[in-house]
Amino acid sequence: MSLRKDIWRTGILQAPLATLLENPDWTDIPCHFLPDMPRDFQFRADPFGVWHEGRLHVFVEIYDYRNRIGEIEVLIYDQEYRLLSQQIVLREPWHLSYPQIIEAEGAFWMLPEAHRSGTQTLYRATRFPDQWEPVCQIDLGGEVAVDATLCFHDDLWWMIYTPVEAAKKAPSRLHVAYAKSLTGPWTRHGQNPIRLDPSSARAGGTPVTIDGKLMLPVQDCAHTYGGAIRPLWFDVLTTERVVTRSGPALPIPSVYAPYDEGMHTLSAAGDVTLFDIKRTVLSPHGLMIEAGRELRKLRKRVGLA
Repeated sequence: MSLRKDIWRTGILQAPLATLLENPDWTDIPCHFLPDMPRDFQFRADPFGVWHEGRLHVFVEIYDYRNRIGEIEVLIYDQEYRLLSQQIVLREPWHLSYPQIIEAEGAFWMLPEAHRSGTQTLYRATRFPDQWEPVCQIDLGGEVAVDATLCFHDDLWWMIYTPVEAAKKAPSRLHVAYAKSLTGPWTRHGQNPIRLDPSSARAGGTPVTIDGKLMLPVQDCAHTYGGAIRPLWFDVLTTERVVTRSGPALPIPSVYAPYDEGMHTLSAAGDVTLFDIKRTVLSPHGLMIEAGRELRKLRKRVGLA
């Protein structure tokens, strides 16, 4: 039972993702943080965003340690980054996080992380941004993906992901699959795993093309979960061959302390970039929650539940 909890904070940086990679000192870049959660066992994380009708829609995981089930929330900002509204837009019986948003094929799509459901479900907006319907379950030949990330490259859809069994032990294997349509069918790459490295083998944001090269933010989990974000460059990405190389981890400005113990999402939304950073806390509430959970497990084992 962990005595410390990760608490994440999410912000909006007024600079494109490519600019942040060129100049990793973000101290002077205007930043607007999303509202903090009221209790020390709750947080917002995994931000993805899209501009629509002149407003920035920020989709996040909202998490509560009491039930360990994340839900997807949208926060809507105007062009001056004033918060206009916020609401839960997707909840399921299982944990949801990492709500990547794609605008393609005349619709908005969401591919949230949902490995506890045993599959990967693609959703389409029936009314953006607050109504979503499941369209299909993505078949990866029996593999269950963690933090599956989509991008369109050279006339194909690509999905970059970590298999669930690798994520549970150490996030050290990165796989890819490709398809002609978002709804599939999907083909796993014959070179999988394309990367074996705990410092750069779990997706952590939106892929972007910079100077003709595809770049994916990836999590550095070599020492701790969500320890840092570093860029992963795809020098070659074809159905026959994949060649990748990672760049240095991005430093967290000291002005963000105490939220300077890790980062695990960096996503592009037009001319702004969304990110999350963490601190760890010794939470009395969290300890009580964990103690209650362990007591219920014990009672169940001895037949007292």
